[in-house]
Amino acid sequence: MTTSVPPKSTVATVFGSFVGQLETEANLRDEIRDSVKDVDRLSRELAVALSDIHSNGASERLSEIVKEANGRFEEVRKGMEGLIAKVPTDQYYIFHENWKYTVQKLVFAAALICYLEHGRLASLEEIALVIGVKSDRKNGFHLDLEDYLFGLLSLASELSRYCVNRVTAGDYKSPGKIFTFLGELGGGFRLLNLKNSELRRRFDALKYDEKKVEEVIYDLSVRGLLVRDGDAPKEPGTFRVIDEKTRLSADFSSDSTSMQE
Repeated sequence: MTTSVPPKSTVATVFGSFVGQLETEANLRDEIRDSVKDVDRLSRELAVALSDIHSNGASERLSEIVKEANGRFEEVRKGMEGLIAKVPTDQYYIFHENWKYTVQKLVFAAALICYLEHGRLASLEEIALVIGVKSDRKNGFHLDLEDYLFGLLSLASELSRYCVNRVTAGDYKSPGKIFTFLGELGGGFRLLNLKNSELRRRFDALKYDEKKVEEVIYDLSVRGLLVRDGDAPKEPGTFRVIDEKTRLSADFSSDSTSMQE
């Protein structure tokens, strides 16, 4: 019994068989990038719309701002539908780098809207539904867990900024709620074993966001302006965020004055 020996292949024939495959992959990658560009443009427009929460008189227009932002997600879902149609079901992570930053921005926007509307954290499943993707990787194009977590860390940074702006506008009730929310969010991240990853480095920034809000709370307490649930609103007053060095200096001066008396 003899076995047939396959004909010898030349270098040209071996590499010639790759030409069509590489061209197909390159064309597919270009199509995916074009779709991502469209969705990314929508995510930037969404971020601009939500940035109005920091403007003067935003509290009176908050429902209007949120409604407009929610309406923009309709276009986002259509854009994501076009992107999903171009990505082969078994090649999600091959092309994931192309859209992960865009999805993280969409997660941030959806999570911010949920906080503004309901004062709570939006789950991965809720945000996946808003964006127009699946929540479980077994079902195809899905919201990656790390993308969700990165979006939440961006939310923390935005809320620390929002906290200062609310106080400047005379809202002394929001900081306490934001501080509680960030504390719970930080506690959730501390349950995760992030190790030495980019997500871990971004999580370290959350600690500074918590500290920034804590300093706002401290300054309000010292000035007797902090409002808790059930308290009557106070008149707007002079406000500034103080850092730890200024705080310690002020405490020391106060102690020195009392000792002299």
